Amino acid sequence: MRFVYHYPEATGSERDLLDAGPLDEVAAAVERAGFHGFSLSEHPVPSARWLASGGHQSLDPFVALAHVAAVTRRLRLHTNLVVAPYRNPFLLAKAAATLDRLSKGRLVLGLGAGYLKSEFHALGVDFEERGALFDEVLDVLPLHWSGEPFSYRGRHFEARDVVALPRPVQRPVPVWIGGNSRAARRRVAERAQGWMPLIGPPSLSATVRTPTIGSLTELADMIAGVRDAAKAAGRSDEIDVQYSYKDLSPASPAHDADRHREALAEIERAGVTTVVVSSPGAATPTATREFIEVFGSTYL
Repeated sequence: MRFVYHYPEATGSERDLLDAGPLDEVAAAVERAGFHGFSLSEHPVPSARWLASGGHQSLDPFVALAHVAAVTRRLRLHTNLVVAPYRNPFLLAKAAATLDRLSKGRLVLGLGAGYLKSEFHALGVDFEERGALFDEVLDVLPLHWSGEPFSYRGRHFEARDVVALPRPVQRPVPVWIGGNSRAARRRVAERAQGWMPLIGPPSLSATVRTPTIGSLTELADMIAGVRDAAKAAGRSDEIDVQYSYKDLSPASPAHDADRHREALAEIERAGVTTVVVSSPGAATPTATREFIEVFGSTYL
């Protein structure tokens, strides 16, 4: 099982997102500690009301992960996640291909349908079209990355005999899809390399507009279902599954380490291949660095 460190997210507007430490220094520490990957999320223009009620800030994930790529050598670069309908598919594909090329093939492109209506409105994207727009993105990505001429007609655009170069290093760039809905799981089984389910209480699922997965047993059944559907679709590759592990003490992740090791082993037995951890309570560079170092020496 692999471990990804998610850069701590600052909630509200009083703190600065980078209070947790300079991005380049944190990323270098994550690589030294033995993590497999480094992830960032996306909220380009959240409402003030959402931030005030517990929403979090974000950097532009492509720009920031390019910065991370420049100061690391092996870390996988995860978008966790990019809201696919926010962008024209060609611009999304180009940003992803550029990052993959510059990082020598380290991008994992996590995508989601999105849930903040106010953000959709601010970006001029129809919230009710998000599912159809997501499917268009999944259509366009392999065409764009192929390096071959193609044509495609979407709901709001038409490309005629276009070609995108240079191609990304990875063929394909791994696409991981977030969400618990049947549509999300269908997209994973048919068109993606990974699934990013959301585990949490019904209140969290209501906020992000996705069905609840309340237990590890339920998740294991869903993972098996996704992988069976992928095989039924004629696929032989293994579907990666991500799990966000939030039970660690921000002050000391080594506290109660045996219990955490057993919990992580159960998560792996459920079919998870990648665990994401973070230190949301780490408001200083020192606290962030200590969390990373202790986690690495204890679990990696």
